[in-house]
Amino acid sequence: MSNILLKTLRNPGIIYSISRNFSNAISQANGLRSASNSPTKKQNTLLQPPQTSINYVRSMFIQTQDTPNPDSLKFLPGVAVLGKGNTMDFPSSQAAFCSPLAKLLFRIEGVRSVFFGGDFITISKIEDAEWNVIKPEVFAVIMDFFASSLPILTESSQPNSDTQIHEDDDDTVMMIKELLDSKIRPTVQEDGGDIIFMGYDNGVVKLKMQGSCSSCPSSIVTLKNGVENMLQFYIPEVTEVQQVFDEVDKITSTEFERFEQQIKEKEKGT
Repeated sequence: MSNILLKTLRNPGIIYSISRNFSNAISQANGLRSASNSPTKKQNTLLQPPQTSINYVRSMFIQTQDTPNPDSLKFLPGVAVLGKGNTMDFPSSQAAFCSPLAKLLFRIEGVRSVFFGGDFITISKIEDAEWNVIKPEVFAVIMDFFASSLPILTESSQPNSDTQIHEDDDDTVMMIKELLDSKIRPTVQEDGGDIIFMGYDNGVVKLKMQGSCSSCPSSIVTLKNGVENMLQFYIPEVTEVQQVFDEVDKITSTEFERFEQQIKEKEKGT
């Protein structure tokens, strides 16, 4: 994990500004000292109203954390994002209509998907993009957004919270959901992603991977060796775990594959 202290990334004159303010403060102190030696100046100084100068410098301590997916990086701004246990996935820019922050992050060239967790933001990039180019832009967007005090989500949108247990759920389904929330999802969220329960039928548990897990090369291994083994250990009725994809995931994956192919063709042409 790397610790990064950001102070107004887009203001390269910050050092000059600080030194200038420091110099002004010294000059003011010298002026007051000179005034103390002259009775007339001292009287005039006392008659003048006190002047207070407050300089606000925006700062945010942002941490980055690697994930099992080399194309996904976890950003921790040091403040709550969606709150403990809440997540929301934005697999494409079209899905970000309900989040002002996600919209801004998708404007960064090379960003493939955005994922919000309780206290982190996961950015997934296209394969050919470089983190050393994307990271400074992500830092700037996150810092500027939290300084604006705008809502992360619109009022009409709701993040994923604990898996809802319905009245018609049988004992097996309730046990699966409880196990997901208590043991599996917190571990997956530590890696910058989430697992959403999609259904259970004849021993088969259907789950959807989100965030860094959705495009991770080891996601199948995670499902089979991790999630499936744990569910089978606690719930003998479970025979298999399957990863499911919705239409948005399929369309997004197809579009990005087409985009990457176009880039490769242009590189060959040059």
